[in-house]
Amino acid sequence: MPERPRQVREKRSLQRRLARRRDKPRFLRYLSWRFWKFERREYWRKPKGNDNKMRLQVKGYPPIVKSGYGTDKRFRGLHPSGLEPVIVHNPRELEGLDREKHIVYIASSVGLKKRMQIRQKAQQLGLRVAN
Repeated sequence: MPERPRQVREKRSLQRRLARRRDKPRFLRYLSWRFWKFERREYWRKPKGNDNKMRLQVKGYPPIVKSGYGTDKRFRGLHPSGLEPVIVHNPRELEGLDREKHIVYIASSVGLKKRMQIRQKAQQLGLRVAN
């Protein structure tokens, strides 16, 4: 059986990763479902109480963050399209980038005039701009 090219294998595993991400639970802060002050701030905090049911992983309580929910090292930090994000501050920084590998983020500190120049140059080089 002939071996598939590396790109095809990586694309399939990337699709599997995206499917698994959809199955990952939303990690809730303990008692965020009970108190309004926690409901507004739904960021994760590790439960540390001595008798905390969530920390003890009692049935009926939300799951806690564990290493098993992490993504594969090969795809960690990639854009959902599978491309590697690069933050750009001026049009010159686009020159060494590959359109098959990279996706461009324009830095938030860049003004409108330079932002337009970066967009034009990216379009000429065939690079995708995410923001």
